[in-house]
Amino acid sequence: MKLSINNDIALTHIVTRKKQTFVAALGVTIGVAIYLFMNSLSSGFTNFSRDNIFQSNAHIKIYKSDELSKPLQENPKAITVIHNPQITTTSKTIINPQALLYRVKQEPYITNAVVQVDFVAFYNRGKTQIKGSGNGVNMLEYSNMFNTNKYMVAGSIQDLQGNLNGIIIGKGIAEKLSLGLGDNITVSSSYGVSKVLRIVGIFNMGNSLMDDSKSFVNISTAQQFLKENASFVTTIYANTLDADKTLGFVEKLQSLTEYRVEDWQTTNADVISGDKTRRAMMGAISLSILLVASFGIYNILSATITQKINDIAILKAMGFKGGDVIKIFVSEAFIMGIIGTVIGLCCGAILITIMSKVYMGPPVGYFPIKIEPKLFAQSFILGIFITFCAGYFPARKAANVDPVEIFRK
Repeated sequence: MKLSINNDIALTHIVTRKKQTFVAALGVTIGVAIYLFMNSLSSGFTNFSRDNIFQSNAHIKIYKSDELSKPLQENPKAITVIHNPQITTTSKTIINPQALLYRVKQEPYITNAVVQVDFVAFYNRGKTQIKGSGNGVNMLEYSNMFNTNKYMVAGSIQDLQGNLNGIIIGKGIAEKLSLGLGDNITVSSSYGVSKVLRIVGIFNMGNSLMDDSKSFVNISTAQQFLKENASFVTTIYANTLDADKTLGFVEKLQSLTEYRVEDWQTTNADVISGDKTRRAMMGAISLSILLVASFGIYNILSATITQKINDIAILKAMGFKGGDVIKIFVSEAFIMGIIGTVIGLCCGAILITIMSKVYMGPPVGYFPIKIEPKLFAQSFILGIFITFCAGYFPARKAANVDPVEIFRK
């Protein structure tokens, strides 16, 4: 295909000034590669952080929250009896949980829902005692929601199903108490109930807060620890079609019940805030590097304009308009940007592939980074846009050259 005269001139500058073209393209290559890698790294860590959150947190949880005591008044003119509100001591149970669970499961945006009974647990062996949290669940349903089976390092979740004397404990508890699969452990609750349970499984989630304190028992066993009946349930967990749209789902579920409905973003606000800060920091650093790289193109084109000022004057004297001159130098920037951006994306992809094959050890596994088409498209568009801007401003300077003034000099 025959090139226009503007593109032909731009290509001639590119070919005849190979060194400058190489330096400018190299700067864009490094900038785009670093931008892609750092943002992929940030996205990978964010996804890893979210996976850790969803190890034991559903998209939505329903529970009975604490209530403050209210002033006792017979009428507006009555004397306030209670003037210092305190948290009232009431049962944490959800009334008729199975009916509420059924209603929740009927919602079209709910993919899974389970009930849970939580209690404060004390793990004892001899004089050693560890305080933790016990969770009474239907283990198969719970694992189906949270993929607990993935984190089992000994035993099986199936061994807890229907086993009222079984328990699955975290790796940290097992190590601190020198216990293994098949050993007995004495567990007591804050209600003074004590049981000797057999360890049927050990998990390792890679989170010391859970591995050092968390355990799973059957719902009936948890209810016995709390001296409650078979209908006692403290929490209902539910997963939705889209974890990022839980706020709207929370409003819909809240209309079904008087109990507190809370989304995972509210529960883990501190973690999400940290992820946003990390993404903003990495994005700012990588964008700064890309901007610095664009100054290479700006400086090269500015130097070219200074050196070719007489040629530009001749072109304008021959009838070339300011817009034609802009097209010439913007085309140069565009060509250098295309070359640098494409090579930068290839380098970034190679670096991401190499890092994704680095094994970090359990429970992290391989380095949390992967190729994401969205980030590649974003890097490509940003690389082209910045190089276009870097070429446009010096091109405007060239377009404003007055050939008469140049010839007089």
